[in-house]
Amino acid sequence: MTKNLLNESDTFDIGGEETVHRLGFGAMRLTGEDIIGPPEDEENAKRVIRRAIELGVDFIDTADSYGPGVSERLLGEALTDDDDVVVATKAGLLRHRDGEWTPHGDPEYLHNQVLVSRDRLRTDRIDLYQFHRPDPDTDFEDSVHAFAEMKDAGQIEHVGLSNVTVEELETAMDIVDIATVQNRYNVGNREDEAVLNACESHGVGFIPWGPMYTVDDDGVAGVLDDVAERHDATRRQIALAWLLDHSDVTLPIPGTSSVEHLEENVAATAIDLTGEDRAALSGIDPQ
Repeated sequence: MTKNLLNESDTFDIGGEETVHRLGFGAMRLTGEDIIGPPEDEENAKRVIRRAIELGVDFIDTADSYGPGVSERLLGEALTDDDDVVVATKAGLLRHRDGEWTPHGDPEYLHNQVLVSRDRLRTDRIDLYQFHRPDPDTDFEDSVHAFAEMKDAGQIEHVGLSNVTVEELETAMDIVDIATVQNRYNVGNREDEAVLNACESHGVGFIPWGPMYTVDDDGVAGVLDDVAERHDATRRQIALAWLLDHSDVTLPIPGTSSVEHLEENVAATAIDLTGEDRAALSGIDPQ
């Protein structure tokens, strides 16, 4: 399809206050290989960030564990005070050199990490701070209370959750206002449809991570290609268009380290799916 170089996705009010275009940008891939260490070309990573802003992307997602610390630092260096962009980051998941991701929701640790993230992002207040993953060794409510305390202290504006169940979302909502939930979800993996439905009911933004993880899977790729042909698009663009079309609260955050791929992702916001398209995509047997 002809590349549209502006973000045409409609908007969502995070926490009822922060208006952003629903197609955002995930900054995880701006790090080194396997999400460890810095990228080979840090200036290129910053160009990707700047190009996203130029294209009208005003919602960027990252985490302290990406690098670790690298993605946040690069965003802090690339963004300016004049950029009208909401930056979301996360705490509660450790990234190890051996490639493991380990939940760590100890409240004292979380209170320390918000200080570190604010410093790397060069901000006094984080727009959206998300609990990255529940920790089986820490009481979930204790972890959420830590985020509530950060909000009360003015260190963060809004609280989000990630990788949670409906029950955990409702538990957290009894403690503090929850602005967003970020769970794995895409056209070929809809295990968390119930969580998405709960977010819709409560007016909570739903950030589907891994928005294109299944586009090359058997039973998914062929359907996407058929729809893509009708729109002169790619299967990845159709996967993004489906997420935007499927629910008014979805905030897809496709990540890339390439300006070209970034532009292709943003161009997906110009795709209008037809009833025939929706029927075909809904017919995919999700895993």
